[in-house]
Amino acid sequence: MIDQLVVQKIIDTANIVEVVQDIVPLKRAGSNYKGNCPFHNEKTPSFVVSPAKGIFKCFGCGESGTAISFIMKHEQFSFVDTIKYLGQKYNITVEEKEESNEQKEQRKERDSLIIVSNYAQKYFSETLQNDPKGRAIGRAYFIERGYSDEIISKFQLGYCPEKYASFTNSALKKGYKLEFLEKTGLTIVSNDRKFDRFNGRVMFPIHSLLGKTIGFGGRTLKADKKTAKYLNSPESEIYHKSKILYGIYYAKSDIVKKDKCYLVEGYTDVISMSAAGVENVVASSGTSLTEAQISLIRRFTPNLTFIFDGDKAGIKAALRGIDLVLKQDMNVRVVPLPEDEDPDSFSKKLSKTDLENYIAENEVDFISFKSKLLLKETENDPINRARVITDIVNSIAIIPSAIKRSVFIRETSKILEIEEESIYEQINNILQKKSTKFEYKKKSFNEGKTKTPKIPAFVDKITSKPEEKSIIYYLLNFGSEILEELEQEDGSFVKQTVADYIITEIQNDDLEFQNLIYEQLFKLYKDSILESPEIDIVNFINHPDPEISEISAELLGISHVPSKIWGRSGSKIKMPEMTFKDDIPKVMVTFKFKIIIIAIANNNNRMKSMSLQVEDFEAIENIMKQNKILTQIKVELAKLSGARVVW
Repeated sequence: MIDQLVVQKIIDTANIVEVVQDIVPLKRAGSNYKGNCPFHNEKTPSFVVSPAKGIFKCFGCGESGTAISFIMKHEQFSFVDTIKYLGQKYNITVEEKEESNEQKEQRKERDSLIIVSNYAQKYFSETLQNDPKGRAIGRAYFIERGYSDEIISKFQLGYCPEKYASFTNSALKKGYKLEFLEKTGLTIVSNDRKFDRFNGRVMFPIHSLLGKTIGFGGRTLKADKKTAKYLNSPESEIYHKSKILYGIYYAKSDIVKKDKCYLVEGYTDVISMSAAGVENVVASSGTSLTEAQISLIRRFTPNLTFIFDGDKAGIKAALRGIDLVLKQDMNVRVVPLPEDEDPDSFSKKLSKTDLENYIAENEVDFISFKSKLLLKETENDPINRARVITDIVNSIAIIPSAIKRSVFIRETSKILEIEEESIYEQINNILQKKSTKFEYKKKSFNEGKTKTPKIPAFVDKITSKPEEKSIIYYLLNFGSEILEELEQEDGSFVKQTVADYIITEIQNDDLEFQNLIYEQLFKLYKDSILESPEIDIVNFINHPDPEISEISAELLGISHVPSKIWGRSGSKIKMPEMTFKDDIPKVMVTFKFKIIIIAIANNNNRMKSMSLQVEDFEAIENIMKQNKILTQIKVELAKLSGARVVW
């Protein structure tokens, strides 16, 4: 947790013009500044920054906010990451409190590994540019591939000398520890001998979302078939190849701006497409696409297009990834390239306009792609045709959205010339098998009645952070515990778990967690419980997103009472294992109570700021009506609250 005084200092220090101008060129327009909006394409500037009010507003797409929200939206950062980013910009030290000794050591090790990796990147780049052999071998290779000095510099390409331990010896002389050189995989130690993992290879640094070098890919220039063409950094504390995408640091802004991401296979595919002017492109770096990588893309856009090689291996890679993307409710398309072409070679043959036109004209949805591809293999064999139909139907069934499913069912019916009813029937059978065991839970979440007064729909984007943490704490630690038994209309009783209660209260009131990690954890838990009644909490601790993993471990490891709840007498209640059935409803009441208090205060501030002109009277009257409703709810919640909740 970051000290609130530090957070406030950063908020007070951050100049919105300076923050925005790092990303968007601005021109003075009276007392304000104007520029082209980074959140949508426009030719005429409609993006206005007000230094006096400390806000930005786009009159084209409607985006607005503060310096903090600008960075969060543009970079897709969490609040914590944004504070760290601005702290670095304004030289304000940001430290997180309550770090255990183990966490401190882990952080120090991560920092050391990143420092070593950044040194390696600079060493390889300087060798490429300044060393005679580096220029004659490494730089010559990249120039031959058609890469300009600008592209070489942008992607920080480099060369590791062919000498046995040239890089390692240089790093040791500079004072970098062998322990960290070995842990990053840059140096291999065997029988007290040290040598460079990447010697004699051109180097492709791999960057984190924040632009830190976390790993490398190295390509040999030898024709020896026994030598692996590409060699990647091994897994380390900072580099997990299944969780990162090559080029994501350079592509993220363009992905957000164009609301689309192109996925290719290798380093050179990304670089060549970027050199051609198509910059919203990332690569899975030769590994099979993973759920973590898809989640990373989804942070920036729901629209993903595969552009894989035109050979069989490339096509199979696209087929493997389609269902994973559909499962995360993303829009997936495929661009088939001509045979014997890959994004690297193909993008070099076309201008930017021609390349963009080719992609636009040849982009097809996954139904068309799969149908055309798989039907080639059927050779009018009805059994094989049925197999193809089943394969496509199974893919459609994965899509979470019923509306999207219906669109693809209609398209499949036309392409494969089969009745829509038949496809619906098969998909319903698949979905029914998945949902039969969990019918009650779905109904309780979507149709269940909340036990606390419902928050009005006009209350939006208001929360109370201390209770957010308490709610997620109880969900993770006691979600499967029975809270109470509910009597049904037929006289039977159904056991309501803690998770049933919390999810119903949050979801049916359309409440949101301001902390993005808590919001993700809530959604993950809800989705998991609908997939299987048995929640394996270990999956949260081992989640591919390090922030989710870290917060889960923290909340599951709390040994003290997360929220200190006192009764009217002032006596402290016992441990949560004994009192969670009483604590949870109280936390939920307090959560809603604070939201109502903040909503009333916000309304009062709005009325104070109004100029009391004729056009404001109607607005003021509407706010007063809202406050009357909120006050009634506040009274009801106060009656329910038998405790005061303080984090």
